[in-house]
Amino acid sequence: MSRLAQLQQMLAEEPHDAFLHYALGMEYVKLGDTGPALAQFAAMNHQFPDHVAAWHQRGRLLSEQGESDFARDVLQQGIAVAVRVGDTHAAGEMQGLIDML
Repeated sequence: MSRLAQLQQMLAEEPHDAFLHYALGMEYVKLGDTGPALAQFAAMNHQFPDHVAAWHQRGRLLSEQGESDFARDVLQQGIAVAVRVGDTHAAGEMQGLIDML
C-alpha cells in the first residue's frame, strides 16, 4: 500500500486529526500533485484555522503557481493566525514569502 493510500485510510478512520490532514497535503506536495495539495490545505484552513503550517504551505504553493495576489491574501491570513497563536517564526517566514512576490 502506498504512503498516500495509508494516509487516506488513516484519515478515514480519524477524520478530525489535523496531523493526518497535514501529512496528506504534504504527501500530495511530495508527489507533485499541486491541485489536491492546495485543496487539502484550503480545507484545513477552514477545518483547522489555527494550523499555521497549512496556511504557510498553501501560500507557498499558490506563489509557485504564479497566483501572487491569491498567495499574498492567504499568507496575510496565515500571518494573522501565526501572530494570534504566538508563532512569530512562521509569521516571519510567511512575510518573507510575501516580500518575494
